[in-house]
Amino acid sequence: MRVSQALATMRPFFSFEFFPPKDDDGVERLFASIETLRPLHPAFVSITYGAGGSSRARTIELAKRIQRELELTVLAHVTCAGSTRAELRAVFDDLARAGIENVLALRGDPPRGEAAFTPPPGGFAYATELIAMLHRNYDFCVGAACYPETHVEAETAQRDLEHLREKVQAGAEFLISQLFFDNDAYVAFVESVRAAGIAVPILPGLMPVTNYEQITRFVAMCGATIPPKLKAAMELRRGDERAVEDLGVAYASMQALDLLRRGVPGIHFYTLNRSPATRAIVSSMLAASAWRPDFSLPTALR
Repeated sequence: MRVSQALATMRPFFSFEFFPPKDDDGVERLFASIETLRPLHPAFVSITYGAGGSSRARTIELAKRIQRELELTVLAHVTCAGSTRAELRAVFDDLARAGIENVLALRGDPPRGEAAFTPPPGGFAYATELIAMLHRNYDFCVGAACYPETHVEAETAQRDLEHLREKVQAGAEFLISQLFFDNDAYVAFVESVRAAGIAVPILPGLMPVTNYEQITRFVAMCGATIPPKLKAAMELRRGDERAVEDLGVAYASMQALDLLRRGVPGIHFYTLNRSPATRAIVSSMLAASAWRPDFSLPTALR
């Protein structure tokens, strides 16, 4: 199924993101994690690309295997990093032959140890260029990323918004947000996106906190902020992994419930390949019937 079709027809709408493990044992553990989430009927699962395109081959093989063996809709991440245009065309040809219909087109992060992104010779410099090529040459449903708290490299929030408009004009059919912990900031961002004339669906991205040190590294890299009360609660539990994870599950559940009640089309979960936390959150949403839309509420977030 195309993600655009799922967004138009599926409620509840939950999706899960995974990253490619480094070895075969990790791959089998990943498949076991995905299998435990399968009864939740995700709209799609996505598989990331390593920094600098380092896991390109494993990403593509995982995407094909998940769709073939688990019969789940797959969103394959593909970045500009580390690949020429010809190499990327070969990747997309492979995905198309495998029947994968959905691609998340990203510029990608610089390789580890490099401060700035440098386009590879013969490659793309921006996600917009990659999206435009896909729109011209393929029949994928193409998604793109957005940043509720502004991309770390953007000069201003307004310039970041202009870049987002360019992605949609190039052919992006839906957007997935960077992780965030402040729902009010996300709502304000969506309002600014709609005011700019960008009408495609936006999926909020949530990352359940399961490890204090890990989440502080992530927010430092991506420019997200942790609300003071959540940060204080995390610090009180620092060193107690179970307590941190329990807090993370509770907080993400409240975030998701609030967003669904405000009218978002669904939730995209950054799982970090750990299914228990995500399974607990989504199960609580389903048990509470939290996805059922209240049409008396504003629909600006849809």
